[in-house]
Amino acid sequence: MKSVEENLKAKSETLISNMQDLHKYTIYSKVELLDFVAFVDDPSEFDLSITMFSMDRQANEVFNEGTDSTIFAGSLGMIESVRYTHLLGNQTDDFWDFYEHNQEELNLAEKQAFATWVADCWKKADGQAITLPTYFSLHDDLI
Repeated sequence: MKSVEENLKAKSETLISNMQDLHKYTIYSKVELLDFVAFVDDPSEFDLSITMFSMDRQANEVFNEGTDSTIFAGSLGMIESVRYTHLLGNQTDDFWDFYEHNQEELNLAEKQAFATWVADCWKKADGQAITLPTYFSLHDDLI
């Protein structure tokens, strides 16, 4: 888990910078919350991407249907293809044996590491200056 946290931290400046860009936008008045969603498409590849969606309170994505391009609503990619675990060739079998026996605990720890990283970056990006409620979740996560 320490290496997961270190790998995420190495990408913090990119995520912080992209989050800071949100301050440049005028957010559409019908947007009621921001939802940062992490996507782990193939867990065996250990790649994480994060997209921010503008939403209403019924969990529907809000789009700007007007013609004013300075008003934002929709989605923005915050960061793509963050490799959060690196395995050396000689570690692969041992790692997967360990992972299979400890999958539940490791999944929870990974989720917590992702959430903590995003929250820390949000604070450093002065995200709290954006007065909308802001959430973080993992795509298709049931917990």
